[in-house]
Amino acid sequence: MDTTESASLPRVVELAWGLDDAGARGPRRGLSLNEILDAAIELADEEGVAALSMARVAKRLGFTTMSLYRYVRSKDELLELISDRVVGTPPDIAPGLSWREGLEVWARAEYDALMRHRWWLRLPISGAPLGPNNMAWLEAALGCLASTGLPEPLKVQIALNVSVHVIGRARFAVDLSPDAEPDDYASILTRVLDPARFPALTTALADGGFEDDDVDWADTDFRFALALLLDGVERFVEQHGS
Repeated sequence: MDTTESASLPRVVELAWGLDDAGARGPRRGLSLNEILDAAIELADEEGVAALSMARVAKRLGFTTMSLYRYVRSKDELLELISDRVVGTPPDIAPGLSWREGLEVWARAEYDALMRHRWWLRLPISGAPLGPNNMAWLEAALGCLASTGLPEPLKVQIALNVSVHVIGRARFAVDLSPDAEPDDYASILTRVLDPARFPALTTALADGGFEDDDVDWADTDFRFALALLLDGVERFVEQHGS
């Protein structure tokens, strides 16, 4: 017997998609789920996700902590909900763009969205996203790839891999603080590397391979790596077509 239709959805999915009337039971409501999520996002933006708690969110809204539990049952549930809400909606992709141009616009928009809320990058990834905003982003990416002629499973794989790349680059940019490496990094390497053992590194140092004064690692390096990735996707699409 197929129980797919009759099986209940996870509560957090019902909440994210507005299928559960959170807070409907009990006394007259003075809150809404959206207000709670927006307050949680504001708090995380200001103080980081580590500062987030049900009590802090309730205090910000002027309600008791217990009143929040009528809408959100736990901090874990709250984190799942705001992780979808905070990414917002995907960009509008101009109809005349090629699939590659559209996917590049999409990827840069995702990167910018994550960098606006850097605490999102500290959240654990426990499974595939199921929220409406994440689904809207995936829909937009698949729309970009519609003209490639690739089978649907391959389109999904490409979209997900580009997104994983974006998330990884964003994590790298956030973790690489200005103090992460000494100013005389290249000079230190020159003094400790044995050319006989590290000939390739020694050559790179001698030819300025580590001189990055003009590189904006939070943007330029992302665009460079994204272009390399899309070069590979483009070649894959061409090979599949032939």
